[in-house]
Amino acid sequence: MGPHPAVAAIRLAVRRVLHDVLTEHTRSAEHTRRTPHPEFAEAGAGRQRAALPERPDTPLVLVACSGGADSMALASALAFEAPKLAVRAGGITVDHGLQDGSDTRAAEVVDRLTDMCLDPVESVAVQVGHDGGPEAAARDARYAALDAAAERHGAAAVLLGHTRDDQAETVLLGLARGSGIRSLSGMAAASGPAGRYRRPFLQLDRQTARKACLVQSLPVWDDPHNIDPAYTRSRLRHEGLPALEKALGKGVVEALARTAQLSRDDADALDTWAAEADRAVRDDAGRLECAKLYALPPAVRRRVLRRAAMEAGSPAGSLFARHIEEVDRLITGWRGQRAINLPGRVEAMRQGGRLVIRQS
Repeated sequence: MGPHPAVAAIRLAVRRVLHDVLTEHTRSAEHTRRTPHPEFAEAGAGRQRAALPERPDTPLVLVACSGGADSMALASALAFEAPKLAVRAGGITVDHGLQDGSDTRAAEVVDRLTDMCLDPVESVAVQVGHDGGPEAAARDARYAALDAAAERHGAAAVLLGHTRDDQAETVLLGLARGSGIRSLSGMAAASGPAGRYRRPFLQLDRQTARKACLVQSLPVWDDPHNIDPAYTRSRLRHEGLPALEKALGKGVVEALARTAQLSRDDADALDTWAAEADRAVRDDAGRLECAKLYALPPAVRRRVLRRAAMEAGSPAGSLFARHIEEVDRLITGWRGQRAINLPGRVEAMRQGGRLVIRQS
């Protein structure tokens, strides 16, 4: 008799991701062996092999675990599947310090991951700032800690327990912000530097992960912030989505997750088009020509403008659609406007048929 269907589902999802990580690691290792190091380009092959550091035979994959049902299910599946694929598996828990006893909770998670025979396992305490609100600040601190841990341990990937429900919530939050198709594309299955972050559960619902923990007798921690109406995502989870399902019927979560994938495909295609168009709309000095920008489809033109603003120093997280729309009017509705001020002390102005975007 095989495992419970919920357990089988989470293991299969993790197995697929581990196969991808292992394949990428093998290709990278082969490329490293075939490519001479610049410092030893004129040396013999034997000398090169002796001088270059050895690359581990098996990649290390870490699981980011809060102790909640999603990440505990993910950790259990990683612990089961990794040895079968000759992948090393470890775990990281981040102590945000936002609740009393958070250090105790982090220590308990470390014990549970250690009991699963994961290694290395560690708890990382962070200081959460205030930029962007409490949810964004906690997320920024968490990812900074995970990035540092991945670098410290030389991890090939970090697994995150985001589910299809989380994806649906992310799409709705993006829709509410009116941030465009990229925001509607939700979370990618792989993101971060060199695809470091992997999300195996984006096609699985939250109940599957919780059921997998239940049938495996895995203790889970329910974060009180997840039911606190002070947080936007919590209100959406417990009020917004249930209201949508009541009004529209079941299947809203699945439809939103499907929208995310379709939007991501479209956004990727438009970004590629914009990257190619960026080179075609510049003069010999590299300046943006307004007439050529005007001829582009609006979706492509605004992506070119956003890229230019970011290259000039405007932070991506502070550069909103309204900023790009104002810059776009310098192209499509030129009436002699003054320079447009953008985040990061960047300004955009029209001069002699050219669009100049630079530090002010």
